[in-house]
Amino acid sequence: MGTETETAPLELDDIQAGALRGRPNPYAGAFLFLRIDDPQDGRTLVRRLAKVVHPADDVTDPLTQTSFSAAFTHAGLCALGVPEESLASFAPEFVQGMAARAGLLGDVGPNAPERWESPLGSDDVHMVLVMLAPNRPQFEQTLELARVTIDDLDGITGVYRQDVFSPADGRNSFGFNDGISQPCVEGAGIPPTNPGERPVKPGEFILGYEDETGSVAPVPQPEVLGRNGSYLVIRKLYTDVAAWRRYLRENASGTDEETLLAAKIVGRWPSGAPLALSPDEDDPELGSDPSRNNVFLYGDDDKGLKCPVGSHARRMNPRDAQVVGEIRLHRLIRRAATFGPALPEGVLEDDGADRGLMFAAINAHLGRQFEFVQAQWIGDGKFVGAPDEVDPLAGAHEDHGTFTVPRRPIRRRLRDLPTFVVNRGGHYFFVPGLSALRWIADLAD
Repeated sequence: MGTETETAPLELDDIQAGALRGRPNPYAGAFLFLRIDDPQDGRTLVRRLAKVVHPADDVTDPLTQTSFSAAFTHAGLCALGVPEESLASFAPEFVQGMAARAGLLGDVGPNAPERWESPLGSDDVHMVLVMLAPNRPQFEQTLELARVTIDDLDGITGVYRQDVFSPADGRNSFGFNDGISQPCVEGAGIPPTNPGERPVKPGEFILGYEDETGSVAPVPQPEVLGRNGSYLVIRKLYTDVAAWRRYLRENASGTDEETLLAAKIVGRWPSGAPLALSPDEDDPELGSDPSRNNVFLYGDDDKGLKCPVGSHARRMNPRDAQVVGEIRLHRLIRRAATFGPALPEGVLEDDGADRGLMFAAINAHLGRQFEFVQAQWIGDGKFVGAPDEVDPLAGAHEDHGTFTVPRRPIRRRLRDLPTFVVNRGGHYFFVPGLSALRWIADLAD
């Protein structure tokens, strides 16, 4: 099955919208984690969810549409009574779970599973409901829908909830416009934002379709269970904004240089304008224009004089850069959402508030997509020609890392970077198609 070619169009009416459609912008929402204590109640919940989860063929403008998605851990599928032969047909990374693969992912030290927030990473998390709405009132309506769907089911227990929202300025906790670059998926009906990049084969994100290798990834069995599904990665990432600001202050001669240094680390200006198009100063008009702010490649900047090769944005999507491996085999659909209050402007000491990003990513190949990106593009510097450097923003700087900023006549080497982002816990989930939800709901004890 893993070597056959599938040429049929995407069955958008059977794919959960959250797997392909962007989140609303602005947004308010929550990640609600549940435990299934009774299989029958679990299947009743799944039956109800099959009626309210949004399909990807809903052409309502995603910027104004509420998104409601459901996904399950391996332990959750066990709790629902999915047969052993079906459980064994899932990707091995999913079966093992994120915590078990911490060493490969670089989740050590402050990121280690024993330091994760309970119950994240444990078998007490069986499923997640992701609810994102364009405003607070619509989110409250969606939350009420979830409540009435669950409340009379004694065998379902809420174990963790993380509210998310977009700040008034639309920027993440580090002060940057985020989530700009996303792969265009062939057949999804969503126009590309970068005409210089051809659409990615749907099998990179949705199971049952041809991928970039010309084959089809192994589909969990039976076919109705796996086809039109995907794997979802969720990680709660705490951001040490105070440490970020202090580092910029200590390594810059003034406010303008702080902003430039931050942009070199991120790969974009705070507005979202890419260094590749505006290397010398921020351009808010460009940054806020979705028809222009992603229209670039790196082929004319191989030395990174405009955008450092090791910057966060360029690592996460090297585009046409010459790096080790085929870039198109490692793309992710990312759905980061901000949580926690912003650190007040100018404050350089941590206030103890919980703030950061709920990182969420869709992929069909956990090993060569998310895990490769996390271990190689974020956690290693070999592919950018700097073996001792990791991602300057998202990487774990256990021994206080370095970051090279190319410039003429002499490059600048930043030293003693602290860790700005800490993983507080996460899971691998399976996002079933709508037919699969109904199949699960009809399982017998």
